[in-house]
Amino acid sequence: MTHYMIGKVLQGRYQVVQNLGTGVFGQTYIAIDTESPDNPKSVVKQLKVTSSEPSYLQTLRLYFLAETETLKNLGHHDQIPQLIACFEENERFYLVQEFIEGHALTEELPTKENLKYLWTETEVVCFLKDVLGILKFVHSQGVIHCDVKPENLIRRACDGKLVLIDFGSIQPVDFRLDDVLPIYRIPATSLGYIPPEQFIGQTQPNSDIYALGMFAIQALTGLTPLQLKIEPHSNQIIWRSSNTAVSDGLAAILSQMVCYDFKERFQSTDEVLLALLEMPKEREKQQTLEANYTRLSDSVEVDQSQGEKGAKSPLLTGMKVGLAANSLLLGFGVYSLLNNSPAYSETETLYKATEEFQSGDLAKAIALAKSIPTTSNVYPDAQNTIEEWQNQWGTAVEQYQLAEKAFNEGRWSDVLHAATRVPDILYWQSKITHLVHHAQANIEVQTNDLLAKAYEKATEQDFTKAIEYLRQIPQETSIGTIVQQKLAEYNQKRHIRAAYFLQQAYNQAAKNDFDSAVKSLQRVPKDTPVYETAQVKLIEYTYKQRQQAEKPKMETSIQKITQRLIKKSSSMSIQSFEPGNELQEVNIK
Repeated sequence: MTHYMIGKVLQGRYQVVQNLGTGVFGQTYIAIDTESPDNPKSVVKQLKVTSSEPSYLQTLRLYFLAETETLKNLGHHDQIPQLIACFEENERFYLVQEFIEGHALTEELPTKENLKYLWTETEVVCFLKDVLGILKFVHSQGVIHCDVKPENLIRRACDGKLVLIDFGSIQPVDFRLDDVLPIYRIPATSLGYIPPEQFIGQTQPNSDIYALGMFAIQALTGLTPLQLKIEPHSNQIIWRSSNTAVSDGLAAILSQMVCYDFKERFQSTDEVLLALLEMPKEREKQQTLEANYTRLSDSVEVDQSQGEKGAKSPLLTGMKVGLAANSLLLGFGVYSLLNNSPAYSETETLYKATEEFQSGDLAKAIALAKSIPTTSNVYPDAQNTIEEWQNQWGTAVEQYQLAEKAFNEGRWSDVLHAATRVPDILYWQSKITHLVHHAQANIEVQTNDLLAKAYEKATEQDFTKAIEYLRQIPQETSIGTIVQQKLAEYNQKRHIRAAYFLQQAYNQAAKNDFDSAVKSLQRVPKDTPVYETAQVKLIEYTYKQRQQAEKPKMETSIQKITQRLIKKSSSMSIQSFEPGNELQEVNIK
């Protein structure tokens, strides 16, 4: 659970106001800087700590220091967030980075269901040049981003520029992992953008180029990486169809960017940029090739008809064969269209199993993973993955059922709480998405109503009631920052008003108006600095109020008693002076 962090102040200034999510390397939040004017937002990353052993913490501390130095250098680029602060607090490590106002490129990408917003080739080329420029700087600093995907590219609101975020997965260029990164630890949104070598600890600078190429293909086709098919013999991605509006030049560039074998890809961002720059020249060459296109195409088709040996490569599907077959003319190096000896075959099996798991077929995913032979280096990871899948699936079923029950009962916040605990499985995430959307809509309605009531009570200077309404607003609301600001404001005003009521009570008591003084003290709310003093004075003034109320009654009683005594004494005096009585007393004596 991460909600306990909401409202917490780190380093005495960064107040956490929103949870952004959990990644492989830690938790991410949005915070406001309480010491800066206008309380600007920032992104706070809490590194995951899995042990309290001193040796482990020291290792993590060294890693933390190395990463912060890297992030400082990366922040010098205008399209990478700046590192604002880094610190350790209670054996937890935090990074504070610039918050980028804008939207992720997931909002700009087309989908299979809605192809209305397919990108044009010009848009794709401009996008590639922009991001390649950022990656060129990143790689020049000796690091690889390792997680280039739509969620990590933000269209900055102020100037429309792209900003590459989330360097939590960065690796030094010369760094080699001792262990394979388990596939179940990869975020679901990253699957498909991560190239095969990254799963076996052989990440290369052109691993980022692969991810960028997959993004561009998605923009052109409307298909996500996991929706694309793979040619079984070459392991190359089949992405271009006769309906894909892309020139042969760009198609060949993208195909080389996403080659299965990293050795056959572009080796640097400069090579891709050079190929993109040469594209206009290639269009001129294309005109000279058009006359020969039909002849070349027919000849290739004749060769294909002669047997399986001449089968048409899937990469040539929908392409002008003359140009594709003569890809050397493009000027960006040679790459193999077919690879009959695919590397990482067991890794590919595990990857395909992961696709089945993510799509919702747990049984098939486990069967594929179990098909990996015990002699394979991937076998231990496959076994661990199977166990992790089973655990995640059980958790997903349980949390989805809780979310569904909460939804049916109108407990909207509980729906969102359960949704955050659903593991990162695309199948279950898609199932729970509609529940989350409806819950968020209802929360927004509820939030607006509570906020209006809070404003109304604040106008009436009833800040205690206003704060009660604000505290009922769910933490998941989109106006969490406003709520936190208003809570702080109303708390301060409530303290001031409490002090005013106490002073008013003092003034009224000084005039012996204990009735009014008691009423003023009763208006001092709890949880204010003067509340205890008000309670002491309330006891004192209540006693004096009682004395003051009982004084007239006592005076009246005393007067009545005095009058009775006087009356009785007077009657006795008259009787004593009657001659008869006096004589009788004499006679008796």
